[in-house]
Amino acid sequence: MIEKVTHNDQLLSVIIKSNFNKEGIEFFTPDSFSQQLGYMNRPTGYIIDPHVHNPVPREVVWTQEVLFIKSGKARVDFYDDNKVYLESRILEQGDIILLAAGGHGFEILEKAEIIEVKQGPFCEEKDKTRFKGIEKSKITVH
Repeated sequence: MIEKVTHNDQLLSVIIKSNFNKEGIEFFTPDSFSQQLGYMNRPTGYIIDPHVHNPVPREVVWTQEVLFIKSGKARVDFYDDNKVYLESRILEQGDIILLAAGGHGFEILEKAEIIEVKQGPFCEEKDKTRFKGIEKSKITVH
């Protein structure tokens, strides 16, 4: 299953649940995103030609990140660009999430291993603005 979380026509996140399966290749992100997320399901013997990647200048303005939930369980809380809470989702082992826009926070619900991929280099002081999250009693999980 693929779930796109949006707010005011802005794509905040793409969640690929662990049970997603499809033949061939599919990209879930628009070409305008600096972080591309795709899925491949290829049969035994399929050949991906050897290749190198060419230097292509790109401008990255916003950090986008992909998280792979290797084990455990976490809740992700979504916020708009003004730090207003919107809603939450549960991520479990095998799920993948692209965080594309808006704000987000997490609570680890079961001990978790998470692999993170994002553009670099990472400059925490410049890349993040931390803020107070939603009270637990006001969380809405979809």
